[in-house]
Amino acid sequence: MSTKKETRKILIIDANADNSLRLSHQLEFIDQESKILSSPELLDSLGDVGVYQAILVANFHGIVDWANKLKAKHENCPPMIIMLGDQPADISQPELESTFIGCLKSDIRYGLLSDLLHRADVRGTANTTPSKEGTQNPELFRSLVGNSRAIVRVRKMVDQVAPTEATVLILGESGTGKEVVARNIHYYSNRRNKPFVPINCGAIPSELLESELFGHEKGSFTGAVGAREGRFELAEGGTIFLDEIGDMPLPMQVKLLRVIQERSFERVGSNKTIKSDVRLVAATHRNLETLIEEGTFREDLYYRLNVFPVEMPPLSSRAEDLPLLVNELITRLEHEKKSSVRLTPAAMMALCNYDWPGNVRELANLMERMTILHPYGVVDVGDLPPKMAPHGRSQSLNSDDSAPAMELVQGVTNVSLNDKPRLPRDGIDLKQHLTDIEISLIEQALDECSGVVAHAANRLKIRRTTLVEKMRKYNIQRPEEVS
Repeated sequence: MSTKKETRKILIIDANADNSLRLSHQLEFIDQESKILSSPELLDSLGDVGVYQAILVANFHGIVDWANKLKAKHENCPPMIIMLGDQPADISQPELESTFIGCLKSDIRYGLLSDLLHRADVRGTANTTPSKEGTQNPELFRSLVGNSRAIVRVRKMVDQVAPTEATVLILGESGTGKEVVARNIHYYSNRRNKPFVPINCGAIPSELLESELFGHEKGSFTGAVGAREGRFELAEGGTIFLDEIGDMPLPMQVKLLRVIQERSFERVGSNKTIKSDVRLVAATHRNLETLIEEGTFREDLYYRLNVFPVEMPPLSSRAEDLPLLVNELITRLEHEKKSSVRLTPAAMMALCNYDWPGNVRELANLMERMTILHPYGVVDVGDLPPKMAPHGRSQSLNSDDSAPAMELVQGVTNVSLNDKPRLPRDGIDLKQHLTDIEISLIEQALDECSGVVAHAANRLKIRRTTLVEKMRKYNIQRPEEVS
């Protein structure tokens, strides 16, 4: 799934209510949400500050010591910007330079504010590294879950190309997970402890794209209030991900080709050559060969990028992965949104029969919507959007001549006895797997029987005392029993 990063809030800490409210309105004007605290002491009530993009904090006595303590306390502390107000401060002082990424004066200018937030966003991305060598980052694997041949092939290709320095071109429909693959390639490369810097070439106006990629010098164009590093500089030593490369204008394609060939570039408004050591990963949902025929994409650039192509399969071609994907997404929602749902066999089968034009992104949006509409509930086929559950689908799923029903029960995918279960490529802990199945079926039986143990035992074809023992063994809680 192509994972567009969710916009995070900006945290404002200022005892002056008028100043903080004015700054909040300025942030709102540039589509940035904010949260205001009147004192640093209130930070403890927020929990993890790593969910914020940046902290804008007023200049007060002892701010350096406070900031250093905050960074020591929070491993993923976001970048901080000091708001000077009427109190002067020299940001070039070593203790400030190592703690804050910049200053905002009382007369805040849009250009400087935007530039600092841009630097904060990139700094935060660059500082996000795996905590333990070899530990899988769950953020990376959302759309690579599954046992279908297509997705197994993608995982194998990622394993093969990640340790190399080869340029990778990821192809596939929107929402299939191209950025997820790019992040996996970076995560398993020798550059994993350096920045991963993404940029969507189609989302930035053509006249600004050169500045975004290569940076600019102060005064090089209207609005350039200061020198600014581009994405290639920020990605130095790491990986730059050029998403939607097929939407890049022809003039920029020429400049990108030079960077790939010569490993150097110049900022806008400068003639100083900067050496570049980055790994290039590009992606597109468009057919580049067709664009070449139409004259909108350079053939020489295509061959430079197409060193190691990876094609992402659409979700419609890997329906057998849907139960595992749904389970993965529900697990993430339980962790991030503190909510969950379960799907009936009819609902799961309806999803398997849907075409998924939006691919994994559409599936992720659906599961989040279901957790909002039916928190900790059971989703049946009638609860799905009409386009996913057309009239009569529920009856057809229960008929004798229907396709084998698939059922997701808290991470366990069961198919009819006519289908053989797939053994994962990394093997399986059979004892734990069977235990998980047993726990899941017991919990489902209890839910369906409103917590009445005797009825649940009948559903499971076991004695009541046996069920009670199993519930005690697995520490299974049940709803209040109706006597």
